[in-house]
Amino acid sequence: MTTSVAQTRKVMNRPYIDQRLYHYGFLAGLNMMDLEIENNGYIDEDGNQWFAEVPNYDPGFCVGILGEVRLNKCLAARAVPTMHFGTRSVTFRNALNEDTQVQQMKTTYISVPLDLKFSAERFNNYRPYMMAGINPTLNLTVKKNKNLLVNKFDCFMEVGIGCDFYLPFFKFIPELKFCYGLSNIIDKDRSDLMDADAMIYTKSVDRAVSKMIVLTFYFE
Repeated sequence: MTTSVAQTRKVMNRPYIDQRLYHYGFLAGLNMMDLEIENNGYIDEDGNQWFAEVPNYDPGFCVGILGEVRLNKCLAARAVPTMHFGTRSVTFRNALNEDTQVQQMKTTYISVPLDLKFSAERFNNYRPYMMAGINPTLNLTVKKNKNLLVNKFDCFMEVGIGCDFYLPFFKFIPELKFCYGLSNIIDKDRSDLMDADAMIYTKSVDRAVSKMIVLTFYFE
């Protein structure tokens, strides 16, 4: 005796929403910001050798709006103007005497991700998808006279997955994406420093690349 199991078709909520040329919505979400730091082992005249790292992650949040245009049945282009609020805690460790210093980098990004969304066929009231794109950003909270100074402008490459859930009155879309910076954001021009000895931190770091994990909830 052979038994077959199939998924049952259900009543579809908002069955024609994906046939619209344009889609609009808003978003709220959580993020975790990171810095991938490359140290060079620089030693100053006093024998101090500082190494920088980001040992833990502090959660932040984001808000924004969504604009999407339908290209074909499974492909859409999106623009998602977003503000990201977060903190990166950079710890400096002295190899000579194990002293530590912590620099809190409070970050407010204005970003305009430009993404392509590749969706599977809709089944009942859900539709999984993958996305990829680029995300230029402007950091509004860069502060001078700190151990490390970062550039205001950056650009991320981002990839992620998500799923459209079709509810009776709106579409709910959770999405998880990973963002990786494409440039070195360390500013080596430290004319802002009043204390020349503080240059050891900048000289100790060759490069730093921003990374971010973002869990977003879209409402469309």
